[in-house]
Amino acid sequence: MPRPNRLPPAEPAADARAEAPDWRMLPALLPHLRDFPGRIALAMSCLVIAKLSGVALPLVLKHMVDSLDTRHHAIALVPLSLLLAYGALRFVNVLMGELRDVVFGRVAERAVRRGALQVFRHLHGLDLDFHLGRRTGGLSRDIERGVAGISFLLRFMLFNILPTIFELVLVAGILLWAYGPVFAIITAVSVTVYIAFSVVVTEWRTRFIRIANQLDSRANTRAVDSLLNYETVKYFGNEKHEADEYDRFLAEWETAQQQNRLSLGLLNVGQSLIVAGSLSLMMVLAAQRVAAGGMSLGDFVAINAYVIQLFIPLNFLGFVYREIRRALTDMNRMFALLDVTPKVQDAADAKALVVGSPSLRFEDVRFGYNADRTILKGVSFDIPAGKTVAVVGASGAGKSTLARLLFRFYDPDGGRISIDGHDLREFSQASLRAAIAVVPQDTVLFNDSLFYNLQYGRPGASREDVEQAVRLAHLERFIAQLPQGYDTPVGERGLKLSGGEKQRVAIARALLKNPAILIFDEATSSLDSISERAIITAIEEVAARRTTLVIAHRLSTIVHADQIVVLDQGRVIEQGRHDQLLAAGGAYAGLWRMQQRERVPAEAA
Repeated sequence: MPRPNRLPPAEPAADARAEAPDWRMLPALLPHLRDFPGRIALAMSCLVIAKLSGVALPLVLKHMVDSLDTRHHAIALVPLSLLLAYGALRFVNVLMGELRDVVFGRVAERAVRRGALQVFRHLHGLDLDFHLGRRTGGLSRDIERGVAGISFLLRFMLFNILPTIFELVLVAGILLWAYGPVFAIITAVSVTVYIAFSVVVTEWRTRFIRIANQLDSRANTRAVDSLLNYETVKYFGNEKHEADEYDRFLAEWETAQQQNRLSLGLLNVGQSLIVAGSLSLMMVLAAQRVAAGGMSLGDFVAINAYVIQLFIPLNFLGFVYREIRRALTDMNRMFALLDVTPKVQDAADAKALVVGSPSLRFEDVRFGYNADRTILKGVSFDIPAGKTVAVVGASGAGKSTLARLLFRFYDPDGGRISIDGHDLREFSQASLRAAIAVVPQDTVLFNDSLFYNLQYGRPGASREDVEQAVRLAHLERFIAQLPQGYDTPVGERGLKLSGGEKQRVAIARALLKNPAILIFDEATSSLDSISERAIITAIEEVAARRTTLVIAHRLSTIVHADQIVVLDQGRVIEQGRHDQLLAAGGAYAGLWRMQQRERVPAEAA
């Protein structure tokens, strides 16, 4: 049974404002034009000259026809001068149009750059919760269309809408002055009807444009998600399933595009009918006057030229209005991202964090990702300056949540986290995160070279500094075996490297950052026993000079920690050194015995 054609669910970034164009956004583009006032003035001057020369062409054409009329006895020099003037005006019209585009191109490109950069920066300023819920494919398509919309609006609002209005006024004035009010009235009425018809029908068919855009975004999202999960698709042999799902989204998009195309055809036919009717009426009136001797053949040709010249930009105006409507819809959807407010924000009086070897304290910290599920239930412990504290416990106990709170991906619901006695919220997020390096459990790399990903810990670091970090992470032997060495591409999300290799890259780039605070979040979970011992040695060497939080599941990695905190269901149930906790015979001792029983057969194998 075929699935019904339906609208996709709204993206997290989209709100009610993204569903319909907001014409108030047009003034919002003005700040993006402030860099080049001289270019804008020059472009507008070229525009005015081009339109004046275009409006003068039918008048020159009238005199040419009258001069060539055999009933008149004009000398040959007059038609020749008019022909030259006609050619010169044509050239000036084209030249000014091209010069206008060249001059204004830099302005439009700078505005596009500013708008895209503003949204990009805002996205990186949003909290982790937003990015965990977003759909990458749809979001990237929204930004792509929004950027194109900015460029379109700037060019066509300034170089089509306003010039066309200017030309309409000039033509109507000339017809009123030279041929009486009848032709001016017909021109005004036909233009009004044309514009009203275009606006009404375009407003109606915009719904089909929006549906097609949303379905296009959803299809693109599905394709990107599928390709990012390439290995999972292969594991389960679901290539056909993925193709069928993608095709289903494309089929819905195809249906929406068909509705869009049919409504466009109706709009074009209606516009052509209005143009043909007004042109026919004016030609009939002009022909009657020529026959009655009230007009010359040149006047007939001039009126015909003015009507055709008038409706050529008007016909294009219909297309431009449709595209402006669409561009506004796309821009609204992109700029709706700017309305998303980060849940974690700097205080108005936030100061920069400057520390050497800081101490950390978790004081009665309570937190939940949503109101229905509390993760941390009053966690308290200290990390003295320059010491290493490990947090262990079962999955779901809240270990990784501590690291996210310390990094201020989230703020606690209750209690506080302090550095040297000061609440984290007193410091700017940028300075706080500059003082912390994290080695995550799931390391994701950029689709670039190995050296780029290593140097990402401190962009601009020298090759010697990168190589030193590589040695500390015991990664030099692996790199030496690669044919391309540091230039080896790591693939999408680092998929060309093994889990252990990616974790060592993460450790190296964290060391390159040279932070005051280190967080290791299951940093050895993907390593074999030999590599694990090497990395543990490196961690101990580095952590000896820094305040370090180690989150671990494998207890063998944290036996030398200065303090071990055991979490269970969001609460601290034990604290102490490794030997103290073993002697206490509590939960930690039970976990240790269980992992030792599992470790011996694994190492033997």
